[in-house]
Amino acid sequence: MTSQAYTPAFSRSDQSAVAKWFWTVDRGLLGAALALMAIGVSLSFASSPAAILAEDGITDPFHYSIRMIVFVSLGLGAMLTTSLLSPRGVRRIAVLALLGAIGVMILLPFIGHEAKGAARWINIGPFGLQPSEFAKPAIIVFSAWMFAEAQKGQGVPGVTIAFVAYAMTVGLLLMQPDIGQTLLITTTFMAVFFMAGVPFKWMAALGGLVLAGVFGLYFAFDHVRARVAKFVSPGVEDTHQIDRASEAIRAGGLVGRGVGEGVMKRHVPDLHTDFIYSVGAEEFGLMLSLLIIGLYAFIIVRGLSRALRLRDPFEQTAAAGLFMLIGLQACINVAVNLNLIPTKGMTLPFISYGGSSMLAMGLTMGFALALTRKRPGAYEPGPMQWPWVGMMRRLRA
Repeated sequence: MTSQAYTPAFSRSDQSAVAKWFWTVDRGLLGAALALMAIGVSLSFASSPAAILAEDGITDPFHYSIRMIVFVSLGLGAMLTTSLLSPRGVRRIAVLALLGAIGVMILLPFIGHEAKGAARWINIGPFGLQPSEFAKPAIIVFSAWMFAEAQKGQGVPGVTIAFVAYAMTVGLLLMQPDIGQTLLITTTFMAVFFMAGVPFKWMAALGGLVLAGVFGLYFAFDHVRARVAKFVSPGVEDTHQIDRASEAIRAGGLVGRGVGEGVMKRHVPDLHTDFIYSVGAEEFGLMLSLLIIGLYAFIIVRGLSRALRLRDPFEQTAAAGLFMLIGLQACINVAVNLNLIPTKGMTLPFISYGGSSMLAMGLTMGFALALTRKRPGAYEPGPMQWPWVGMMRRLRA
């Protein structure tokens, strides 16, 4: 009996598009995203039987699990397909996605489906599409492109175009209203603007305007004031949702109650979407919670490290912005589950149930993987840098 040496799926001499992708894509980042998707599917089987109790007309206990598998398959397909693109292809798809998202958001007041006081979706058969999810990665890539064009000094008013696109996107989000997505896009947009080489004093002034806008949102929207009131006055306001999520997390302990043994998940509203983290913490404990956080941390640190070594200004700022978008959204969701910030109604990337969210996150990660591939001359020579090295360069500038 003879043993055979392991041979990779593709040889280095293979010049096919898939083989080139295999040897140039960051397989560590890809693996982390796949692991999060696998966790999402697993947790959907834990949450689906309890989630259907709040729905009328659904009898299949694994209704949401089956749909989650479909959503993950679509998100995985989007991620792998877009990761094959060149930087030019990333720009083209991002522009089309941004135009499409803006176009649909303009039509939402007329054809949108209203739920919980907001018109954010359009129904396409049995599925709902949330265009703002696709606007997030698209506006980041488009803005990075415009900022890079402005740096070339060839008369392209890139900064103005980027701000107009941002203002239009945010204005349409506020009409829905969707405050969480507005703040997420604003924060990431500012980060991309900063990484594009803007002087720190400009960022300080812009930050002041954003802070003033946040206070304006507090006084303009009743539901924003209500959520802040629940957070700062838990003994006075109704905090049933976050209280049950906190109890589920505490009940999980170190290793959890066990697969399918969660109890508090039956009392957590939106447990399969915004509060899926608490479901995982109850059934699998602190070990799974740390694994999830570790996977996101790996994506952020490794992604930013690779992005900040890229030579091209567009590729650098776009890739860094996309990784920050994933990381910031994950931080917001986990912070809400841990009752560290007011509730936002934001999904956990790659894990929460939702077709638009999963497909858009696949698109986001696919863009980031495509921009950070090891193309000839794409990277600065020298050792890998940590993310804060590039940030300090911007501060000194």
